[in-house]
Amino acid sequence: MRNIFWYSMRIGVLTGVLAAVGAVSVHAADDELQQKFQGFNLQGYADNGDKAWDVKGDTADVKGSEIEITNVVANSYGEQKVNVTAEKGVIDQASGNMQLNKDVVITSEQGAQILTDSLQWSRNDDLVTTEDNVTITDDNFSVRGKGMEARPGLKNAKIHEDVTVMVDTEPEKELNKILTITSDGPMVMDQAKGFAMFQDNVVAVQEDQTLKADKMEIFFDLENNKIKELVCSGHVMVEKGENRTYAEKAVYNAVNQKITLSGRPKLIMLTEGKDAITSLGN
Repeated sequence: MRNIFWYSMRIGVLTGVLAAVGAVSVHAADDELQQKFQGFNLQGYADNGDKAWDVKGDTADVKGSEIEITNVVANSYGEQKVNVTAEKGVIDQASGNMQLNKDVVITSEQGAQILTDSLQWSRNDDLVTTEDNVTITDDNFSVRGKGMEARPGLKNAKIHEDVTVMVDTEPEKELNKILTITSDGPMVMDQAKGFAMFQDNVVAVQEDQTLKADKMEIFFDLENNKIKELVCSGHVMVEKGENRTYAEKAVYNAVNQKITLSGRPKLIMLTEGKDAITSLGN
């Protein structure tokens, strides 16, 4: 589960290259209006002279206030190397905003990827958005959903709807224990607060255990990169085999591995015999 959250940390790095590309490309094109360039190539450097980023394209076509780039390949060389590719890119010279279209792929140096059909970057709002389907992948998890917005400066991101997250919770033991979480959305990740939240019709399944709730919140120990607490609220149901537990709120403490139920908790468990089901609680 922690990988879901820590991926949001990379979004700022991944989208940072778009900001640099948009700002400098606008400046470079001001004196070349109504021209088409072959083998488009721009580079940017840090104050110490190190290469900071580059952007390449097969062509750059200046049409009024817009620069259209084909077969975009951009790289950022900061703390993490990031690669961005797309079939087409459009830069608005007036606003500095940039849009990428068709087979947009953002890849971090560690191999994590964001895949979508379009991506818009708003310079003034410090906002990256898409209304298309999004897939986020890393070694031990994947996220799928529709619609995404991320604010790199505030280090947070949101997947809007139809969220599916699959996590291998014990990859180091090679047990392939996959936890699958689905929700109608949205799903929100906030790096600064060490927080992730799933909303509306949340269902988490691992092996023979199922947890359902209206909302699921995950709090992280930022120092140790681990889950600290998991809070489920609203029509909570925990199911394991034939046994079911109901409550309005469930709090799981990852440190002592205990769960606390509140709000009219009720336990229904199967004892011996085909119809021997016992209900405990109020």
